Amino acid sequence: MAKWGQGDPRWIVEERADATNVNNWHWTERDATSWSKRKLKEVLEGLVVEGEAGRCEIGDLKHVEGEASCNSRKGKLIFFYEWNLRLSWKGTVKESGEKHKGSVEIPNLSEENEVDDTEINVSKKKGEGDVLKDLMRTEGTTKVREALRDYLKALKTEFTLGMILPTKAAVGQELAMERKPSGSTVQDSVTPQSLDMVGVKIPTVRIHMREVFNSPADDLYSIFTKKELVQKFSKCPAVVEAEKGGKLQMFEGCVSGEYTELVPSQRIVLKWRCRSWPDEHYATVALNFQDLAAQSELELECKGVPVSHEESTRQCWKKQYFEEIHILLQQSKDNME
Repeated sequence: MAKWGQGDPRWIVEERADATNVNNWHWTERDATSWSKRKLKEVLEGLVVEGEAGRCEIGDLKHVEGEASCNSRKGKLIFFYEWNLRLSWKGTVKESGEKHKGSVEIPNLSEENEVDDTEINVSKKKGEGDVLKDLMRTEGTTKVREALRDYLKALKTEFTLGMILPTKAAVGQELAMERKPSGSTVQDSVTPQSLDMVGVKIPTVRIHMREVFNSPADDLYSIFTKKELVQKFSKCPAVVEAEKGGKLQMFEGCVSGEYTELVPSQRIVLKWRCRSWPDEHYATVALNFQDLAAQSELELECKGVPVSHEESTRQCWKKQYFEEIHILLQQSKDNME
C-alpha cells in the first residue's frame, strides 16, 4: 500500500474551485447535436460562389440528419459525428441572366473520413444552365469543404471549451497572465475590464455592446420577456418566466438562467450561462432599453464571462440574439404593411 501522499496523482482529489472531474481523469460526454445543427446552418447557408459562368448562392439547409458528441477521458478529447446534409442553391447565368436552382448533398460527413474525401454531390433541376452546375461542382464544392472545416474547427475548439478543466495551479497562472497589461488595443464592442470572479472561481471578463433597433423600447422589452416572442426569434421552444426568480431556458438548453430584476420597458437583469461553460458558473447580464423616437437602443453588459468564451459569447449575442431580433422586427413590419 502506498504511503500517504505517494499514491497515483491521477486519483488524488485536488482542491479545485469547482470540484469537477479532478485532473480530467473521468470519462465525460457532451451531446453536440443541437449545437452542430445551428453551427452547420451558420457556416453553410448564404455561401456565395462566383465565376465566369455566373453567380450562385447556397440557400437553406433543407435536410440535416445525424448526431455529434464529444467525450473527454484522461485529459483527451474524442469526437464522434455523422451527418447527412442537403442544401438548396440558386444561381444566375452571367451572359443570359437565366436563373436556375439545384441542391447539394453530403451523404456522410463523419470522423471516419477527411473533409477532402467526403462525398459532395451537386444536382440541378431540369433544363439548361449546366454551366452553373459545373460552377457548383468546382468552386462550389471547394467553398462547401471550407465551411465544413470551419464547423469541425468550431466543434473542436468553441464547443469543447470547459471540457478539459484547468487545475488549481493552472487557473492561478491564467489569472496572473490575464492581469498583466498587454498594451494591445481592444475593439469598442468589448470593453476591457479587470477580471471579475463570479460563481466558480475562474478568470472572467466583461462584455459591453450597444445595438439600435427599429422598435419602441416597450416592444423590444417584450421580445425578451414574452415566451411566444422569444420562441419566434430563437426558433426554438423556450422557458420564459419573466418575473424575479423566474427561469429562462433557450436554444434547446444551450442558454439558461434566471431573471433577477425587471423594470418594464427599461431594464432586465439576468443570471445567464451557456451550457459549455464550467458547471454552475453564471454571468450577470444587464439589458438597458432607451427610447430613440421610433427606434430604441439596447445596451448590454455581460459581466463574468469566462475568458476562454469571450468571443463565442459576443458572437452569441450578436448573431443569435441581435440579428435574429432584427429579422423578427422586419417580418412584423412587413406583415403590417
